[in-house]
Amino acid sequence: MSQFFQIHPVNPQARLIRQAVDILRAGGLIAYPTDSSYALGCHVGDKSGMERIRRIRGLDNTHNFTLVCRDLSEISTYAKVDNTAYRLLKSFTPGPYTFILPATHEVPRRLQHPKRKTIGIRVPDNPICQALLGELGEPLMSSTLILPGRAMPETDANEIRDRLERDLDLVIDGGNCGLEPTTVIDLVDGVPTILRTGCGPTEGIA
Repeated sequence: MSQFFQIHPVNPQARLIRQAVDILRAGGLIAYPTDSSYALGCHVGDKSGMERIRRIRGLDNTHNFTLVCRDLSEISTYAKVDNTAYRLLKSFTPGPYTFILPATHEVPRRLQHPKRKTIGIRVPDNPICQALLGELGEPLMSSTLILPGRAMPETDANEIRDRLERDLDLVIDGGNCGLEPTTVIDLVDGVPTILRTGCGPTEGIA
């Protein structure tokens, strides 16, 4: 049975943020708000959490997981970023974008795309998400909360709790955070390619 925290979307309560991070560090899987929609998140090294995300979403092993980072200073640890890609990231972060980049050796192999050796990187513009990342001190392994058979992500914390309370350890209610998933941009070959158009303008990307 999942816990349910109502966290203020602008001024997150530090006590609840600490409790949420304690759940993550103990191997918990959470649903949390971002600047585009709700997402599923767990500790980077949590193999069980990754498998739980795959099961909830009905994903195969070719799905690109995303590392949700607090800022650009964390990205070079997990992704290979050239000058062109860095300038683009700097222009569009924080924001509702996921960037596909070559993974470094710091990224566990199971998180990488099995053939391309890539990883999704994201820096969200959401106070709750930023507070979680600041308290955790490292990225969250994450995936947009899109349930099997649905085209759009989940946006209502109460509905998420009703559907997934036996599959999650915590649902964070941060209010409505949008109806669209992130825009996904592939930067692997040096030329930006938009793989999915979602939340966030795309002018100047490709």
